[in-house]
Amino acid sequence: MFKRFIRAIKSLFGGFISSMEDPKLILEQNIRDLNDQIPQMNENIATVKANMIMLQKEVKKYEKRIEDLTAKIKSAINADRDDIAEGYAMQLEQAKENLSTSKEQLEFAEQAYEKALKVKKAFVREKDRKIQEAKEALRASERAEWQGKVADALEQFETGGLDQTHDEMLNRLNEKTAKNEARMEMALDSVDTETMEIEANAEKLRAQELVKQFKTDMGKVEAPDKEKSVGSSDGEIEIEEETSEKEKESNKTIGNKERSKS
Repeated sequence: MFKRFIRAIKSLFGGFISSMEDPKLILEQNIRDLNDQIPQMNENIATVKANMIMLQKEVKKYEKRIEDLTAKIKSAINADRDDIAEGYAMQLEQAKENLSTSKEQLEFAEQAYEKALKVKKAFVREKDRKIQEAKEALRASERAEWQGKVADALEQFETGGLDQTHDEMLNRLNEKTAKNEARMEMALDSVDTETMEIEANAEKLRAQELVKQFKTDMGKVEAPDKEKSVGSSDGEIEIEEETSEKEKESNKTIGNKERSKS
């Protein structure tokens, strides 16, 4: 049983070899395998210890039986019953043989138990060391992967090419901007803005006159005095009426004077 146990341990430790497979996955699997060995090892040690305890009980049982048989033989001899003493003597002889065998087995079981504890202690120490190494290797692998990605990024980052592209794009944009500004200046130069402003002002004045005319027609604003005196038929009629009334008054005065003289 212990030979198989030792072979299993050797086989386990011999599994840490290089392979064409992913080392990261192998190390992770090895960590799991090492941790899984502890419950099985504890079970095996418990079996060895149980066997040792059982043998210890057998030794005590045979020692007790030998003691009892010896006392019975002595009692039979004292009672002059050699026939009974002979029967107990045969049982005593068999008990001694059984005790000797049990002691030999117990000694082997105790040695096996001590060896199992030492093997477990060594295994746990080696397991912890290998797991620690595996974890450090995994962390180093993760750092290496990250460093590899950074290195790839740095290798793909070409400063000269970037600067060249950057300057080229700036020149293109500046050239395009200059062309558009020149086109705008040429377009403005080709347009008679002064005439357009005059026409716009004339339109504004015309609109103001129309609004003023609407207000006048609606009675919102009185017509200017010039418009009343010039070109107005009503104004001419009023002047003529005033002149005729003055003539009538003057004629009445002259007639009165003539009557007074006569």
